[in-house]
Amino acid sequence: MANRGKKYLKARELKTKTEYTIEEAVSLIKKAKFAKFDESVEIAMRLGVNPKQSDQMVRGTIVLPHGTGKTKKICVLASGEKIKEAEDAGADYAGGDELVEKIAGGWIDFDVVIATPDIMRGVGKLGRILGTKGLMPNPKSGTVTFDIKKAVEETKAGKVEFRIDKTSIIHSTVGKVSFSENKLAENVKTFLAAVQHARPSAAKGKFIRSMFLGSTMGPSFKITEEVLEK
Repeated sequence: MANRGKKYLKARELKTKTEYTIEEAVSLIKKAKFAKFDESVEIAMRLGVNPKQSDQMVRGTIVLPHGTGKTKKICVLASGEKIKEAEDAGADYAGGDELVEKIAGGWIDFDVVIATPDIMRGVGKLGRILGTKGLMPNPKSGTVTFDIKKAVEETKAGKVEFRIDKTSIIHSTVGKVSFSENKLAENVKTFLAAVQHARPSAAKGKFIRSMFLGSTMGPSFKITEEVLEK
């Protein structure tokens, strides 16, 4: 294990219990802050499902009530009047085949890609580029749609996509340390509820095995099982 810095070790002294409520964890995360930048607050959840089984896959999207604190660059791939709709909604980039070719050439100056269904045939060839970075548009995540205005506005407002990884863990950002405790707690509870709602019918036994909250540089805090079982 790598040696920890003095500031981290000092912050870790705030951990006086093994488990905490969401409100307690959020309060300690803010008290433990020592980085000079506005750290992200992150959530990690270990689920009791087997991601290798298609009927146990857990994924979904949620618009956090107070956003993530990060402004995402949005690229919309569409045609006709949908390009103008994207621009009016606040997309950073919007275009058709010419934008697809630009991405195919290696340009990836964006965080989210939204596409209309009619252009997906051309977008399909970008799988090798966008897929490896988790940027490929997908109907299940709401990034393949004709309702471009809604998709762009929700993404700008703090829409978060979650998906279980091969180790049965979901990891996401739920805000910034600079957020108030109330806003952070509300974001965390909204995210937790979304994951609980996404429980597949094939899941047996305890669904959420454990959950931790922490900041980019600081220690993490385990959330009590009572919170996860609600």
